[in-house]
Amino acid sequence: MTHIGALDLFRIGVGPSSSHTVGPMRAALAFALEVDSVGLAPEVTEIHISLYGSLGATGAGHGTTNALVRGLAGDHPESCDPDVLSTAFDTAVASGELSFLGRALPFSLGDISFHPLTMLPKHSNGMKFQALGSAGETLLESVYYSVGGGFIEGEADSAQPDEAHEVPFDFRSAVELLEHVHVNGLSIAQLTMANDSAIHGEAVVKQKLRAVWETMRHCIERGLATEGVLPGPLTVKRRAHSMAASLAEADDQSDLSAQWLQAYAIAVNEENANGGRVVTAPTNGAAGIIPAVAYWAQAFKNISDDDIITVFLPTAAAIGSLYKRNASISGAEAGCQGEVGSACSMAAAGLTALLGGTPEQVENAAEIAMEHNLGLTCDPVGGFVQMPCIERNAIAAGTAVAATRLALLGDGAHKISLDTVIETMRQTGIDMSHKYKETSMGGLAVNVVEC
Repeated sequence: MTHIGALDLFRIGVGPSSSHTVGPMRAALAFALEVDSVGLAPEVTEIHISLYGSLGATGAGHGTTNALVRGLAGDHPESCDPDVLSTAFDTAVASGELSFLGRALPFSLGDISFHPLTMLPKHSNGMKFQALGSAGETLLESVYYSVGGGFIEGEADSAQPDEAHEVPFDFRSAVELLEHVHVNGLSIAQLTMANDSAIHGEAVVKQKLRAVWETMRHCIERGLATEGVLPGPLTVKRRAHSMAASLAEADDQSDLSAQWLQAYAIAVNEENANGGRVVTAPTNGAAGIIPAVAYWAQAFKNISDDDIITVFLPTAAAIGSLYKRNASISGAEAGCQGEVGSACSMAAAGLTALLGGTPEQVENAAEIAMEHNLGLTCDPVGGFVQMPCIERNAIAAGTAVAATRLALLGDGAHKISLDTVIETMRQTGIDMSHKYKETSMGGLAVNVVEC
């Protein structure tokens, strides 16, 4: 059984989209390495890429073309230079060449084509890569899918992380998770840490989660300190800086925690929309919710860095793994309920654990949070992760805190289980019209006049 841990769900990367930026970069790199591994790299004279479904519809606004160019060059989302990434496609077009693992190949505008109305069978985020030889013949052709949260799969596999590893406390449902917790006398966070440590080693897990939290914190602080206008034709003005300034100057500081929470979330998502360094949590479109709730807990509940690293993030990851395994965290597959809804549920679980909730209360908080995100559509205006995405993160961060408060007022007993809500989200995603799944063909994307 495939394990999905905290280090899989929280990965340092770049904006603006895990499905449309991070995943395509990983796919392009995987294809380049695939070509190289079979000894064909010296014979390649051209690379053609076709983008299908949601990638074809909104890839340009999500930075997909930049990501593909830098992936072919050998870049990784975790370590690439965001400034180089932001202009990679335009630079390649202007120069007429791109780097293919260090080799210069000719490149033109038509080498990446868009097919928004064509859906490949496995997922709506499909990519076909073709390496051509000097006579125009196809040397190697491969199809990859960006399946949400930066995860990629090939045509014939389910390339999930750590699939060959066994963990001590494997679980596929919230019921199984709680059984493990009670039988073994562990918290949800301790169980997650034990599973991840069995694969990576405890020191590596803690070091990487510390880096994740530091990146989240720096992202918030950078977003709060930065003014300006976000990239693209929508000319969306950044607001986190002015929000923070207004809140800091308020005469009455007694009840501003909810407003600060929203400012933290907006700060992250403005950084994401700007193509900055963010943590996929569990996606980029929903990247502001989990960091905002954790930062809020530090600011207003005196929570330490160590508690965020060893309690909040591992608890959230346990819940996120259930969504990834049993439903979807992809907006192109499930709508925004799969992204913002999952992140909201994860944040509520983590916060409940931080504040001393029982495992049952943690599960209850996660259920409440998703229950009130069911049916949420993904309808980005202009194909940019800006409207309504940025505000949506701010509202969901508030929902996560509200879900925690409700759960802590009860004893953990409730009628609707988390497993039921996850299955309902999956079914709702299947039933949801394709035009509301990150295609910009419905909802606000067609009813808002772009200016």
